[in-house]
Amino acid sequence: MMDAIAVAWKEWSEQIGQRGFRGYQGILLMILVFGIVLPLQNGPAWITSPIIGIAWSWVPMFLVTTVIADAIAGERERHTLETLLASCLSDRAILFGKMGAAIGYAGAVTAISLFVGLVAVNLVHRQGGLLLYGAPVVLVMCVGGVLGAVFVAAVGVLISLRAATVRQAQQTLGGAIMALLLAPLAAVRLLPTEWLSSLRPDSATYVQLGVIAAAAFALLDAGVVALATVRFRRARLIAD
Repeated sequence: MMDAIAVAWKEWSEQIGQRGFRGYQGILLMILVFGIVLPLQNGPAWITSPIIGIAWSWVPMFLVTTVIADAIAGERERHTLETLLASCLSDRAILFGKMGAAIGYAGAVTAISLFVGLVAVNLVHRQGGLLLYGAPVVLVMCVGGVLGAVFVAAVGVLISLRAATVRQAQQTLGGAIMALLLAPLAAVRLLPTEWLSSLRPDSATYVQLGVIAAAAFALLDAGVVALATVRFRRARLIAD
């Protein structure tokens, strides 16, 4: 565990600390847009709308995508991969440290943006009481955000293992995630109209569907992480 944390700390230092102001530009832009501009444009609905939980559950996935492509391809470009592999760190410590750094980065930036948005809306659009995110909304944000972030992190590592450059890894990862996300929507559009019109679920049914979807997503995450664990082999990377 401590070795994985050490790898994650190294990743955070390279992403932010060692790049000076450039390392903070993406974070500041994210907080500005999702923590100030959009909340003030949407007003109280930014906090009270039940749809906001679903929308925010996608944000960590996007943030992980912006950094995970650098996991192995970046080390290869900077000629530091051999040094990392020559260390006494285990394969799993390196893998989970890389993934944990990306997921932790996404979670921290998302949480800060949510908090700043909450403060901005309450300062400008306060209507006689303190506005807070509802418990169901927070639950959807957390569950959806974590499941999505883990999935993208694992897929990103798999792609970064084979990519020659960070740009190539980013392009491949972006295309792969887009295809995976659009596939369910395309499948729904292929269903007969009669079937879709007959589906009128109530609130309890929505909850059940949500639980089933989360369980299926968790199983998918477990499968992709297991695949990444199998594919991440020091000897294979040295040979490449």
